[in-house]
Amino acid sequence: MLALVVALGVAVALLFGGDDGHKYTLLFKTGGQIVPGNEVLVAGQRVGMVDSIDLTDDNQAAIKVTMQEPLREGTTAIIRSTSLSGVANRYIALTPGPNNEPDIPDGDTISGTDTTAPVDIDQLFNVFGPKERAALQKFIRGNADAYAGKAKLANRAYKFINPSLSTSEKVFSEVSGDSVALERLLVSGSQTFGALASRRTDLTSLISNANATLQAISNRNADLDTALANLPDTLRQGNTTFVNLRATLDDLDPLVAASKPATKNLAPFLRRLRLVATSGVPVFSDLGTMVSAPGPHNDVADTLKDLPKLRDTGRTALPAAIDAMDASQDNVQFARPYMPDLMAFLTNFGQAAAYFDGNSHYARVQPAASNVFSYNTNGGLPDTLDPQYTNPATQYDQIQTLNPVRRCPGGGSAPAADGSNPFLDNGLLGPADCNASDIPPGP
Repeated sequence: MLALVVALGVAVALLFGGDDGHKYTLLFKTGGQIVPGNEVLVAGQRVGMVDSIDLTDDNQAAIKVTMQEPLREGTTAIIRSTSLSGVANRYIALTPGPNNEPDIPDGDTISGTDTTAPVDIDQLFNVFGPKERAALQKFIRGNADAYAGKAKLANRAYKFINPSLSTSEKVFSEVSGDSVALERLLVSGSQTFGALASRRTDLTSLISNANATLQAISNRNADLDTALANLPDTLRQGNTTFVNLRATLDDLDPLVAASKPATKNLAPFLRRLRLVATSGVPVFSDLGTMVSAPGPHNDVADTLKDLPKLRDTGRTALPAAIDAMDASQDNVQFARPYMPDLMAFLTNFGQAAAYFDGNSHYARVQPAASNVFSYNTNGGLPDTLDPQYTNPATQYDQIQTLNPVRRCPGGGSAPAADGSNPFLDNGLLGPADCNASDIPPGP
């Protein structure tokens, strides 16, 4: 045993004693319980040893090491622990710089920008207060219960921790490289979480509904499995559809270009259409009532059923009505000029007949006429009404008027500038028919 110790001492002396090796100083914020004799490792292999530890004027740990090979520019160092227990079980792990970088001269110092001091677990626990420590204990116990009986699965998952941490280190390096953007992200995140906290009741309902939704999905695992099995074929068919759609979209480009001028005023039209649609809601509500009114012959459907009968009747009645209207055109044309006088008579006759003076009512017209028809029993045959006048025009001969007004049509108002009144029917109405000079006084 003594011989082995002596041999080891000789080997160390040969490797790091005297002027052999390359001397460097590594600056750390804290020595991290490094002691002289601790190893310097690269990829788990020893490449040097800690010689001494000194304190700089700015209270940094200056650790002097001896290396078997020279270090290159870009080398970084970090103090690590060989295990969770122990005090002096630390080592310095180096990450060599690129091969194309120059060597660092012997005796140079690697500054704190390229070194990382360890964080002891005691320092971590000292950050927490009694309440947080109790919560951490519960968390650790909960993890123990969660991993109970699942050690193999956990070990399989832990294989992916190192790649995840390595990737996360790169992500955090990129994030920390832009402090302004990171600050904006943190401020926006704070505002977002504040808004979520103010709506925690709604968020609780959202989580509950999501839980119910996921539970419903889990109850349909078989259907979900079938859907996922059919998904590749669906995606292939969708890919074919989208490829064909590309050509269709190319054909639609001229249509879209031509539609742009036509749709320029579409937005104002839709805004007005919304008002029309809002006003049309009661109309369609009443229309629905008309269409679905209960009972026979009460709704539009029953009316539409009767329309064929009306059409058949109209085929006979409407031509006769058209013929009658065509035959009455001459009468209507003749009566049209008298319409103002007739309407004036209908509207003002009541007033003229109602007012009176000392000689009774203003209007002193008394119509008188005898019966136009006589009742004939025909001796057992069907009864008839027989006209009493051979010439029907003579039936009004007994009607007399006192002080008649013989104005021409349109003579009840002052003559128009275009000479359209009084109406003389192109000279067919003469002095024997009406008095064209009988017009209201005035200009």
